[in-house]
Amino acid sequence: MSDGPLFMTLLLRNLNDFLKSNAYSVALIREEISRVKEDLEHIRSFFGNVEQELHRDLWTRILDVAYEAEHAINSILARDRGLLHLIFLLPETVGKIKLVKKEPVINKSSIASKIIVGFEEETEWIIQKLTSGPAEVDVISIVGMPGLGKTTLAYRVYTEKSVVGHFDVRAWCTVDQERNEKKLLQKVFNEVIGLKERVSEDDIDDDVADKLQRQQFGKRYLIVLDDLWDTATWDELTRPLYAIPSEFQKGSRVILTSRKKEVALHGKFHSDPLDLRLLRPEESWELFEKKVFGEERCPDELKDVGEKIAEKCDGLPLVLDLIGGVISRKEKKEALRIEVLNNLSSFIFKDEEEVMKVIQLSYDHLSDHLKPCFLYLASYPKDEDIVISLLKELWSDGLVEPTDLKSVEEVTEIYVDELICSSLVIVRGGSEQSCQIHDLVHDFCSIKSRQEKLFDLTSSIVLSSSSSDLMLRRRTISFNEGIYSDDSSFFSPEKRNPCAKHLLSLKIESGFLYDWHLRHLRLLKRLELRYIMLTDTAMNEIGMLVNLRCLRIWMDAKALPLSFSNLCNLDTLVVENSEPNLVLSPSIWSLAKLRYVQIERTCSVFGSCIHKPTKLENLTTLSLLKLSCSVDLENIFKRFPNLRTLDFSRECSAPEQIYFPRLDVLNKLEMVSASFKCRGRTHVHQFDFHFPSSLKVVYLVGFHLASDELSRIGRSLPNLQKLRLYGASIEGGKEWNMEQVTFHNLKSLQRVYMFFSEWQVIADESFPVLEKL
Repeated sequence: MSDGPLFMTLLLRNLNDFLKSNAYSVALIREEISRVKEDLEHIRSFFGNVEQELHRDLWTRILDVAYEAEHAINSILARDRGLLHLIFLLPETVGKIKLVKKEPVINKSSIASKIIVGFEEETEWIIQKLTSGPAEVDVISIVGMPGLGKTTLAYRVYTEKSVVGHFDVRAWCTVDQERNEKKLLQKVFNEVIGLKERVSEDDIDDDVADKLQRQQFGKRYLIVLDDLWDTATWDELTRPLYAIPSEFQKGSRVILTSRKKEVALHGKFHSDPLDLRLLRPEESWELFEKKVFGEERCPDELKDVGEKIAEKCDGLPLVLDLIGGVISRKEKKEALRIEVLNNLSSFIFKDEEEVMKVIQLSYDHLSDHLKPCFLYLASYPKDEDIVISLLKELWSDGLVEPTDLKSVEEVTEIYVDELICSSLVIVRGGSEQSCQIHDLVHDFCSIKSRQEKLFDLTSSIVLSSSSSDLMLRRRTISFNEGIYSDDSSFFSPEKRNPCAKHLLSLKIESGFLYDWHLRHLRLLKRLELRYIMLTDTAMNEIGMLVNLRCLRIWMDAKALPLSFSNLCNLDTLVVENSEPNLVLSPSIWSLAKLRYVQIERTCSVFGSCIHKPTKLENLTTLSLLKLSCSVDLENIFKRFPNLRTLDFSRECSAPEQIYFPRLDVLNKLEMVSASFKCRGRTHVHQFDFHFPSSLKVVYLVGFHLASDELSRIGRSLPNLQKLRLYGASIEGGKEWNMEQVTFHNLKSLQRVYMFFSEWQVIADESFPVLEKL
């Protein structure tokens, strides 16, 4: 599908949100919004039936029409003279929309002419897998991001003398975007029998699968399926091969290259897929040098700049090949090298067609719902490690919608897995899973986001108020190291900066708010003000921003402002509060869409409204809740029936009767972190734990427990995968006996500052699947 529907999908989602809103400003034009939504859904239906690229000019005009419709509605809601646009713009332009099909042209460079550098260990590994191992058919998959050299590596081993001599028959089939499986089978068959002519539709034999099977029977064959995109095509192409009985397969092999891990894992037989790495620095320099100078060596006076250029290509062969090609065609002087070094991205995109097509193919194969999530990776600075958990939060703020069967968190998890399998991101390990995107992919996301009219990025909030480019007046994300009151007129309603009124997302890292105003940012959906202590005026004006979905702020208050009860669309609330305990009542009970609450110190929900029957049905994460030790909190937790993650603390004095809250009322709870602090003399308390069986992760901090209490946790939580005990002890240092207890699914057991005299455990029986201790 072309890229146009992506923008329209998000726009229709926003219009639908407006129609559901109870805001007074929306009510005034609800009929007009409904009419625009119907018209755009009509336009969207045209796009849904188009599989080829649209003519570029028509594509641009259609997106402009959709954007102008959104701009008109937003102008009315922001009180920025948009009514005439709404009345005249859309009816005039919808009639002009006609879809034009265009056959895409994909130019692939000759594999044989590629300069091959690096991957020696990988080459040897593949050759060994090809020439030794099981007698049955095996599949060697090469998977990785676009531009890594998967095809080049496959061709290297395909033409290696030891490989050529080992097999009776070899065939190479480039799958690419071909959807006709019979045509692909005909290509493989023609290669097997020695015909090299291009296959036309008229040449396809209906019995080609049977003929291919008979031709391969009893022979040792090697077939390369290059650039495969889906599992269905794999199944069709390999069915004739797997139909040969194993005793007649004679060590035959299939090499599969794909950008999608899902395809590689689906095709796995004996060997694990090869996750192709980036080039090492010395390999990058070797490839770059050969591309620029051929068989000659780089002159000493140019070597320093040349090595820096190679380093900035971040080990991606495609970029090294493109940049080397640019320089090889020019006069080899140091001045040119320095120009390339300082303007690497622009030099890459001088050959934009090839680069864009390489990444565009992977982008096209992403599901429509994942495309905007992928493009939003450009909102992170280049070379930054993107923490997966934070990425999920970013996506959940309006980019991910729940389904009838799955929550936002579950859908987001699926999106992350799908993105990782696309090979467009580089996954990092560590204590927190993170990912990176190559600079080239980052550039693609930035360019595509602007083409799609999703958002634009700026590093300063000092935006021109005279710009006629409507793009600057919409989805702008601002990043700043520090902003102060006299830096800009951006926060002054009187200065009428049009960029401010149409801002949808704003993030500022630090600064000083003295006479700033926020009330005119009426369309704002995401607001992050970090390390900025907000004034009472600013806090009250935030309560006027009824379209806010995500709010991350610093504050100094005893309670959540009453004005926040107006934030009817708020989904995410993150607060760093200087006071030790922030009372969320009564404002929180009005935030029906609230899904994620994180208070960096502690918070509580006690107050005069505690007996009201209000429930927060959508709340799935609550942290850090402060609970009283002397009160049964079962009724409070019933207010959060769909809670999945809970982080709470309890403080008490020694004489008090202490209860652990009944959590079994939260039957969807998957993670709980409980911290216990007892002032005065330390006591061992008999806690009666009532955990729901759905729990997968349990953190207990500061608990002094009896051995049998820990054993009961193991017996009552069949789904428990991670248990962390911090600052805990077993009855003043006695033994921890687990001989009769089995944690069936526990994969991680962490004990930090935990005290006991002896641990009686039979590891294989108590922890049969433990991976980390």
